[in-house]
Amino acid sequence: MNRLSDRTAIVGIGATEFSKDSGRTELRMAAEVVAAALREAGLTPADVDGMTTFTMDHNTEIEVARSVGIPRLRYFGRSPYGGGGTCAIFLQAAMAVATGVADVVVCYRSIKERSWYRFGSGDLAMNWGQDGATAEAVRYGWYNPYGLTTPGSYAALFASRYMHEVGATSEDFGRVSVSSRAYAASNPEAHFYGKPITLDDHQASPFVVEPLRLLDCCMETDGAIAVVVTSAERARDLPSKPVLIRAAAQGAGDDQEQMTSFYRPETATLPEMAVVAEELFGSSGLRPGDVDAAMFYDHFSPYVLAQLEEFGFCARGEAAGFVADGHLGPDGKLPTNTHGGQIGEAYMHGLNGVTEAVRQLRGEAVNQLPGPRNILVTAGSGVPTSGLILGVEG
Repeated sequence: MNRLSDRTAIVGIGATEFSKDSGRTELRMAAEVVAAALREAGLTPADVDGMTTFTMDHNTEIEVARSVGIPRLRYFGRSPYGGGGTCAIFLQAAMAVATGVADVVVCYRSIKERSWYRFGSGDLAMNWGQDGATAEAVRYGWYNPYGLTTPGSYAALFASRYMHEVGATSEDFGRVSVSSRAYAASNPEAHFYGKPITLDDHQASPFVVEPLRLLDCCMETDGAIAVVVTSAERARDLPSKPVLIRAAAQGAGDDQEQMTSFYRPETATLPEMAVVAEELFGSSGLRPGDVDAAMFYDHFSPYVLAQLEEFGFCARGEAAGFVADGHLGPDGKLPTNTHGGQIGEAYMHGLNGVTEAVRQLRGEAVNQLPGPRNILVTAGSGVPTSGLILGVEG
């Protein structure tokens, strides 16, 4: 068991609007949300001595620090593998604070992947930062000639195999999207505010890469989010209700690849998520039954079904029935993506799942659940990944 559980807390969050054209630079948005998160936390730029973000973020820690007025940094770190790093940046922050390397760490992400560039374009240099003949870029030479050039195509191959092995259908994927859009419809910050969908709408939407339909996919978004982490002890004296980091973990499985992993013996499971689940539950002492809600990384709807199974909320092959029984909704066993997720609210590389968990635990969410105590947050599926369990005292 690691010794990070409940030693650190989230004390401030900041977010821009989510749009298709923000009208300002990624650096400006990053500075805006860092400043907003610090104000909410009751802290100043001078209190910050650590920063973490994604390797894909275009805004270096030192430029964000200069823009916000942070005078010095003792720690800065980045996590790779795109959305797989969503929760890993909080693991880095928690380790830095718990070990005394830093006192206050800001985790941030700022992207203009809708108006500046298209993240799902299939351009490796743009999407993954793979310029030149890196080991990983060369490996894509086995896939690209056969049409596997975008995240959607990788996810479609996973989904096809999952359907074959467990008997899932397009309708089963669609129920995940319908649930996410129902939550988004009552969230004024969501792209699809006021726009719920039916299962018929999902089935009528065109295929993007069969079996994935348009309404199985998240959307490219402009926006930024920042989150402030400090010690649990210091958090008690700050104005916002502290949200404890009960557990944080990273995971990579056997023969792991980024986005593909098609040479494993099993290609329709998520062994990297199994690693994360084992560590999260082992280090926190919690079990699946102790989790009151989940913010699953839903870049594509099929991965929500697989994650339900990997985390033990249902057995292999039972996720479709679990969703069909309404358990992702507010009255279900595991309310999921209550902000609308990346399918319904915005694609923010999963950080909006973290901020939604914080709001739920504070009692401030738009679609507020009755008194949640522990919430699971996951990161990108099909890549080396990470996860969090956030909670509150009492």
